[in-house]
Amino acid sequence: MRKVAIPVAILALIGLDQWVKHWVVANISLNQVIKAIPGVFSLTYLQNRGAAFSILQNQKYFFVILTVLVIGAALFYMVKNYQKSLWLVLSLILIISGGIGNFIDRVHLGYVVDMVQLDFIDFAIFNVADSYLTVGVLLLILILWKEENGSHH
Repeated sequence: MRKVAIPVAILALIGLDQWVKHWVVANISLNQVIKAIPGVFSLTYLQNRGAAFSILQNQKYFFVILTVLVIGAALFYMVKNYQKSLWLVLSLILIISGGIGNFIDRVHLGYVVDMVQLDFIDFAIFNVADSYLTVGVLLLILILWKEENGSHH
């Protein structure tokens, strides 16, 4: 079952990310801010040529190579461990989907489309794929930490 569900989940998540980005590009002008829920979040179309928090601007090839390596490692780990914890699989699905979502932008557009602006906190504008990556990495860290601490008891 997981052999089918995993690729379907990855494709669905990538599809959602790409659909949202396409919608933003088609409907919001560059740097335009649309208050979606005032005081909570806005949609702001940005072209991010760097990484999270707009660091390492204009390093496209570095990010392409890094993304290929990270996705490759995550896929390898997934293949080796797909029958283990559902949480582990979920974390890897999120990491792979987020990585591929932003990879598509970088290769196709030369930048990543960002749009989610949290209005209640001073935070970087991000996208759906970034959310996948963040949740996936945090979940993976939690799983690995739990495994590490569980092995000492």
